[in-house]
Amino acid sequence: MSILAIIVGFLPGFAWLLFYLKEDLHPEPKRLLFLTFLAGAGFSMFALALQLGFNGLLPAIGIEPLSLVALLVLAAIEECVKFAAAYAAIHNNPEFDEPVDAMIYMVVAALGFATVENIGALYGATPANVAFLGDIFETLSLRFVGATLLHTLTSALVGYFWAVSIRDFNSRRFVIEGLVVATLLHMVFNYLILLYDSFAYPVLFVLAVGFFVLNDFERLNKKTL
Repeated sequence: MSILAIIVGFLPGFAWLLFYLKEDLHPEPKRLLFLTFLAGAGFSMFALALQLGFNGLLPAIGIEPLSLVALLVLAAIEECVKFAAAYAAIHNNPEFDEPVDAMIYMVVAALGFATVENIGALYGATPANVAFLGDIFETLSLRFVGATLLHTLTSALVGYFWAVSIRDFNSRRFVIEGLVVATLLHMVFNYLILLYDSFAYPVLFVLAVGFFVLNDFERLNKKTL
């Protein structure tokens, strides 16, 4: 694999990380952010294993690989694994002390997760290809405004519901609701990619979701849950 492809694979995650951290009025410790990022990257391997196992079962259970049911399950695996990564990294840490922290750490875990995906997506781009730089730029652009942003937005939504659950004496109901909403949004995004040749519709969908997520950030920053 090209070293350039690996380096470029990190760019979307770090760019969005800087954007989201500006939403936190009280910056988190860099050490803890890095740990959460690594957790998201590491847990992505669990998601891959679960997805490969599920895909292997599809013929036996009579589900089409690109059906809505298959897309729903694959999306649910990713959303649950990203939450598990963030939860494992910080739920008992004393620095986890503000409502908006739940969204921040979910976003950071999602960026670690998405970075591994980005590197995987760029794996096939090698200097032997005539259009090497073009392939790198196209893939990077699509993942920056598409998949990477989607991962951060759906995880931020889960973080919002997680914050609500903490306020409500750690009620698991809200976390489950957040995971369900995130899974459905993730599934719709993947379905739009399959349904349309143009990438415009998935991007518009992600931007619409982003509007509500930023509003959630503001609500948590003002502590008006």
